[in-house]
Amino acid sequence: MPRKLTFQEVQNLYQRHGPALLAYATSLLPDRGLAEDVLHQVFLGLLGKSELPDEARPYLFRAVRNRALNSRRNAVRLTSLDDQQWLVKPQGMMEAGLEVERALRELPPEQREVVIMRIWGEMTLAEVAKVLDVPANTVASRYRYALDRLRKTLNVDMEDIEQV
Repeated sequence: MPRKLTFQEVQNLYQRHGPALLAYATSLLPDRGLAEDVLHQVFLGLLGKSELPDEARPYLFRAVRNRALNSRRNAVRLTSLDDQQWLVKPQGMMEAGLEVERALRELPPEQREVVIMRIWGEMTLAEVAKVLDVPANTVASRYRYALDRLRKTLNVDMEDIEQV
């Protein structure tokens, strides 16, 4: 019988990827509470799994995306993203963090999710393409367009955004 993932293994994955996955889920859902529920459902589901694919990060982002889309589809009442804070902000950078969140909210959803996975999820464009099940060139275009819009909205150099 295959060995199940241990609580410690799941906890390590949660500590390593949880903040980026929560930011991603919150970008897909209109309520942070729903995003937290989705994230916890994904990690609870891991406790019953015998193994993960070799690349856990894309698998986790895909699982969060699927759960979030299902949750969004099943939701009866949705609230606005405008009053939700979904990125962890470094001490002393609350104002800048809120400005980045505002700029991200203005992006089309398909561009926003690519940026979140690429920057906060630290995924390669190929990994993002795998999660979204679209060609890597499509992901690269969405990322490029999103960075261009963010650069204009935030009035910063593109290199500064990629350093985030």
